[in-house]
Amino acid sequence: MNTPDLHKHILDNLSTAALLVDGQLQLVYMNPSAEMLLEASARRLCQLPFHDWFLVDDDRDALKGALDNGHPFTKREAKLTTLIGHEITIDYSVNPMPQKYGRLVLIELTPRDRLIRISREEELLSNHETVISLVRGLAHEIKNPLGGLRGAAQLLERELPDESLHDYTRVIIEEADRLRNLVDRMLGPHKMPRLEEVNIHSILEHVSSLVIAEVGGQVHIQRDYDPSLPEFMGDREQLIQAVLNIVRNGMQALQESETAEPRIVLRTRVVRNLTLGAEMHRLVCCVEIIDNGPGIPEELLHKIFYPMVSGRAIGTGLGLSIAQSVLAQHHGLIECRSVPGETCFQLLIPLEQQ
Repeated sequence: MNTPDLHKHILDNLSTAALLVDGQLQLVYMNPSAEMLLEASARRLCQLPFHDWFLVDDDRDALKGALDNGHPFTKREAKLTTLIGHEITIDYSVNPMPQKYGRLVLIELTPRDRLIRISREEELLSNHETVISLVRGLAHEIKNPLGGLRGAAQLLERELPDESLHDYTRVIIEEADRLRNLVDRMLGPHKMPRLEEVNIHSILEHVSSLVIAEVGGQVHIQRDYDPSLPEFMGDREQLIQAVLNIVRNGMQALQESETAEPRIVLRTRVVRNLTLGAEMHRLVCCVEIIDNGPGIPEELLHKIFYPMVSGRAIGTGLGLSIAQSVLAQHHGLIECRSVPGETCFQLLIPLEQQ
């Protein structure tokens, strides 16, 4: 094999996307990795002006400077829109080639979305574990004196000669019980899941029937199920509670905002080769719970899975924290994205036998 053929063979087999453009910014070459990343063939892009398909932050002047002055540059986490409308995040480097090859520029593209997602998920899981550890320590410090306070109130009630004074001791006992229950709820599920084969659509239908009974048809429940989803090992009761917490949150947001034509969409899909945290899973059950309510304020969006954080005046802020704990016990997680008019909670559960 001669040297030019070897060089082309190496470029064609690189996992990094590589483009070569000339002085008029016409595409000269792109490797298969670049075709996959840009979702278009080299033959098609050769027929289009460069800035009609390299839809990234306006770098026309920077590219011209690289051509005219031979100055390379690198951009981090730039947003690029493919010809079919998908927005991806990339790092890219622009390097002018030596003059003996003519006015050519080599552009290397590195996708960042997967790395950003992995980093975000690891941070989410780490923050959740940290908060739960903190709450466990706090719960221990709270429940010990509460037990002593409740026991003392019971003893005092027996010694009081006037039964009318028993109302005060009952208040102490009831408030101590309320605080203990609150702490238990903050901790989330305090027992290991009872694993059995579960069908996610059966769980969603059960939650739908509960919500429809609560709202009396005021909120439309729309189903979009993937019938190919297999059963998996999970705790049915815990998963029902997690889904119900999220659906009920959406329902309450729709009612309180008086959204016109309130709607909640329950969607299921199979996702292949997805990384959750630091672990790659071959098959993942993806459940999306989407409402058309007012959305979650930006300042709350990154804190909604913490205990006692709520966007509602009368909310306890425990529902989403408990749901995240349930998914963590199933080796999955919950993600959320929200804009005015659409909030989507995505429940991701590995389908591998645990």
